[in-house]
Amino acid sequence: MTTAAIIVAAGRGTRAGGDLPKQWQMLAGRRVVDHTLDAFRAAPGIGRIVLVLHPEDIARFAPADDVTVVIGGDTRAQSVRNGLEALTAHDPATVLIHDAARPCVKPAHIARIASAVSDGTARAAAPALAVTDALWQGQDGCVAGTQDRTGLYRAQTPQAFSFRDILLAHRAHQGDAADDVEVARAAGIDVMIVGGDEDNLKITGPEDFARAENIKRDQMDIRTGSGYDVHRFGSGDHIMLCGVKIPHERGLQGHSDADVGMHALTDAIYGALAEGDIGRHFPPSDPQWKGAESHIFLSHAVRLAGDNRFEINNMDVTLICEQPKIGPHADSMRRALSAITGVALERISVKATTSERLGFTGRGEGIAAQAVVTLVSR
Repeated sequence: MTTAAIIVAAGRGTRAGGDLPKQWQMLAGRRVVDHTLDAFRAAPGIGRIVLVLHPEDIARFAPADDVTVVIGGDTRAQSVRNGLEALTAHDPATVLIHDAARPCVKPAHIARIASAVSDGTARAAAPALAVTDALWQGQDGCVAGTQDRTGLYRAQTPQAFSFRDILLAHRAHQGDAADDVEVARAAGIDVMIVGGDEDNLKITGPEDFARAENIKRDQMDIRTGSGYDVHRFGSGDHIMLCGVKIPHERGLQGHSDADVGMHALTDAIYGALAEGDIGRHFPPSDPQWKGAESHIFLSHAVRLAGDNRFEINNMDVTLICEQPKIGPHADSMRRALSAITGVALERISVKATTSERLGFTGRGEGIAAQAVVTLVSR
């Protein structure tokens, strides 16, 4: 492991209001800290994440294989040191230190900051934005003077350091510090300024949640995938369609259970993820999938979406056939798909059409299905 990250989430954040510390409050449907963690999970080259928590918050975080949880200290500096000490067994070359209350940080920005240290350009690097607004001095609610803004910057995180350098600097530091740049500079370490990002705001007050919501909405990755499948009729006394067994004078033929609707839906999810099709993940040449129930394929596609930090927003399946009649079974199909995917019933559509007796479906030779899904990043 060459690069690790410490996310400091042990503060109480009372200025943000609410019944919970700000890192545990909801933002765009998820907790602030979860957005922050996912940004570092998506950043290339991060081998280990240390999450520093207040003792009262340990139960709020479910254990994760890629995250080491550490108890924070009485000050931010002590919390960071606890995180650094937890990494000594891994001894990364570079460490990033980030405030959990900056949930809009972008993976590409994280990688750019880390590379300034990991490629040897600097022993330490931190993002910042040049101050462009006029600066006033105030007294009794009135402007009492102006302040030259030349050379002034607004500091951000994550801040990147040589691991051994910042560990020794924190061990030698007494008291608290505004950030880890202050600790590094006190130890004689030069810190290179890297361009910051206006979207990388720190949630401080209640009004910042609305700003962060807008940023997360703009950052959202929305993908659409389509799927199409066909199976011919053959011998049998029922067919499987979207997870529902329907009595019929003929069955559908296929390597698996030939659930044409579920196959189209599965391929739609794979397509949105740019992950090929069912045949890529479950080759028909492999005998273990002969006669397999199609919910196995669909469940795999759903898990793959989750592993890639996507949620299924909605699904639409169209079955194309003359027989059987789909209408009486459509709601049962929706319920079956909901149970398999975890998608709410009101976000699942199953409908049918005929081909006006044209083509192979019109001649009753088989059933076709097409599906469309929308995935939304989380």
